[in-house]
Amino acid sequence: MESVLSGFMALSDSDSLLERAYCDAVERVGDSDELRTRILDAAYEQFCRMGIRRSTIEDVARRAKVSRITVYRRFDTKDTLIEHVVRREFRRYFDRFLIDIEQAGTAADRVVLGFVSSLRAIRGNPLIGGLIATEPDLLVPSMTADGGQTLATVRHFVAGQLRSEQRAGNVSSRLDVDLVAEMMVRISTSFLTVPSAVIDLDDDEQLAAVARRFLVPMLEPPPA
Repeated sequence: MESVLSGFMALSDSDSLLERAYCDAVERVGDSDELRTRILDAAYEQFCRMGIRRSTIEDVARRAKVSRITVYRRFDTKDTLIEHVVRREFRRYFDRFLIDIEQAGTAADRVVLGFVSSLRAIRGNPLIGGLIATEPDLLVPSMTADGGQTLATVRHFVAGQLRSEQRAGNVSSRLDVDLVAEMMVRISTSFLTVPSAVIDLDDDEQLAAVARRFLVPMLEPPPA
């Protein structure tokens, strides 16, 4: 289990778990195997209730009402099962994010809504948010100790959104989208991994105000 927990978002077969989750969301990939979905649902519920460390394949099998061998036929190790459960949660996060920002009318509004939506979705997710709150020694190091791959994946996603804004003429073509995406992602990650005594992360209005004051100005390139 430690190999996944210490780096479940690190490189694997040249793609990170987070990258695959994002591609799944963009391509609308779903689970067509009903038994596999049933096992993933059971594992998700088990991990949310008992945590990852205290959960076993036997626990998941019992909750899914299948044999332990049946679980192993779909997921050969507990590490593999954990990876697929977490990947599915991040895919759902990307799904929700892409839907949420469609409600905004301007690039600035999309930055604000994306920032608030991201923090709300991840912190409010029973599994991911629960791991951050109760088992940070498992999750947080994996977000920061993988050579920057996790942050690079999210930065790539944000930079892609900003390039779309450039193509639509909503932000300047001179904007350094990679640098802006890097700063936005690092700010968001710091809120997720380090508690704030100044900003209430459960207050959407306060988060929106922070985004408008500090993130939206990043959409303006420096003077030529």
